Amino acid sequence: MRTLARRSRGAGPLALVAALLGLLLLLAPAASAAGGLSDATAALKKGQVYVDPAMTSRFSQAQADALTKKIDKADKPIFVAVVPDSPAFAKATVFKDLRTTVGVDGVYAVWRGDQFTARADRGALGAGVPERISGAAFRSHNGDIDATLNDFVDQAAPQTKGTGVNHSTSIAWVVIPVVLVALAGAGVFFLFRRAKQRKEAQARAELEQLRRVVDEDITAFGVELERLDFSPAAADADDAQRTDYSHALDSYEKSKRLMDEAKKPEDVKQVTEAIEDGRFSLATLAARREKKPLPERRPPCFMDPRHGPSVKDVDWSPAGGAARTVPVCQADADRLAAGLDPAVRTVDTEHGPQPYWNAGPAYAPWAGGYFGGFGGGGLLPGLLVGTMLGSMMSSPAYAAAPMMDGGHGYQDQHEGGDFTGADFNGGDFGGFGGGDFGGGGDFGGGGGDFGGGDW
Repeated sequence: MRTLARRSRGAGPLALVAALLGLLLLLAPAASAAGGLSDATAALKKGQVYVDPAMTSRFSQAQADALTKKIDKADKPIFVAVVPDSPAFAKATVFKDLRTTVGVDGVYAVWRGDQFTARADRGALGAGVPERISGAAFRSHNGDIDATLNDFVDQAAPQTKGTGVNHSTSIAWVVIPVVLVALAGAGVFFLFRRAKQRKEAQARAELEQLRRVVDEDITAFGVELERLDFSPAAADADDAQRTDYSHALDSYEKSKRLMDEAKKPEDVKQVTEAIEDGRFSLATLAARREKKPLPERRPPCFMDPRHGPSVKDVDWSPAGGAARTVPVCQADADRLAAGLDPAVRTVDTEHGPQPYWNAGPAYAPWAGGYFGGFGGGGLLPGLLVGTMLGSMMSSPAYAAAPMMDGGHGYQDQHEGGDFTGADFNGGDFGGFGGGDFGGGGDFGGGGGDFGGGDW
């Protein structure tokens, strides 16, 4: 029944819900002048932004209204509270208190006194991402609450999963027996069907997003095969070389077939597995023909899997991030040694071209096929700590994906915007064990101390 809390844009049975709950909505508390945790959660249930009376001199109601409209337009489960540094909003528990009482899977950002940071459920935003974004926004605006919060929402909204919350239906859970009787079976079916259709539409959109990238990969692999100066019938070709060549051709045909048959985003993982396998066969064939030692089975080049198998590990620092060791091809190793930028694979996003590791969790199956078979599936999470893609691939759900229905790794979890009430895993709420500010209470530090660097 978790879909009852998601936004409804249509008529039908939900109109009956609204009628039954009209009186409760009229009596629901607004962001009152009294302040305190109860008023904060009541306001967040109604409008997703709360300003404590003690903070209105620094963040006005007009600014709060404008931010509310921005969040509503983005249609994302993002909740923002501006509160004083006071016992009413205890630093150690304010996130858990707000999340438990609001009861919606989402992103929770809190400006408390002179400090700002954010936490999120894993179904809404990847581990470390809210801290990173809030830390960057906090450092950029020198105590300007309005600029900081708008900056945070602008960055967080495109990355947040799920839809915004129709808060009036959240109150329905108080009188859920009445609602269930009113809906009387047909309405419940309608709601479940609507949620299923929304997820199916999201999966189709993600598959089409991946299809463009995978088609580029398949085409590049096909070009390599066409340019290969090898004839199985040549006098100097031996059985081992012919086997490598045949396996590469089979992998190419297999990747095309699997992509044509793909129905879900997670199906892409098998496609990139086939491409990776075929490229290794080409590398092996090249070594045999040149009478060189056979290459060890290594992951593809981290910068761009189209470069083929990596040849070494090098230390590399992404823009704004900490150094880490990544597998690279010889060409990228030479570029880095010369002080040049590597040839990074970028993909199209709504914000323009981005490195694939910054393009969102939809690319988890794509990257999983290339890198998931190395290091027990734990290679990419270590390289991409603090990103959505890294958090998806490091989650137990992703690791168990082949045993799950659909295998997407996050389809069976609560998503952003789902109503869970107080029943949620506090240990997964941003990975901070229920909402303590972490880092020794460094509230304002935000994401700057997370994961060894901002990505």
